[in-house]
Amino acid sequence: KKAVHHLEQAAIGGHPEARRNLGCLEGANGRYERAIKHLIIAANLGHDGSLENLKLIYREGRVSKEDFASALRGHQAAVDATKSPQRELAEKRLSGRS
Repeated sequence: KKAVHHLEQAAIGGHPEARRNLGCLEGANGRYERAIKHLIIAANLGHDGSLENLKLIYREGRVSKEDFASALRGHQAAVDATKSPQRELAEKRLSGRS
């Protein structure tokens, strides 16, 4: 009960992993609509695992094609928003590929 409260607080604060975990908990408790909403929000924040979860749920037929496509576009937009020449240079330097 306390853990769920902290996950909710983190999710409200914009933490995508917490949002995904809430989605997984809701799904495990049979509340699929709530689970899907949490996963879509996390995917829209750029969380890869949430997008993978949505893909599996989509294959099961629990997510509409429109909702999955929207989440996919939102995820890509979030990922694109984090790209910059400075980040790419830093990634190269950190991996030793200067």
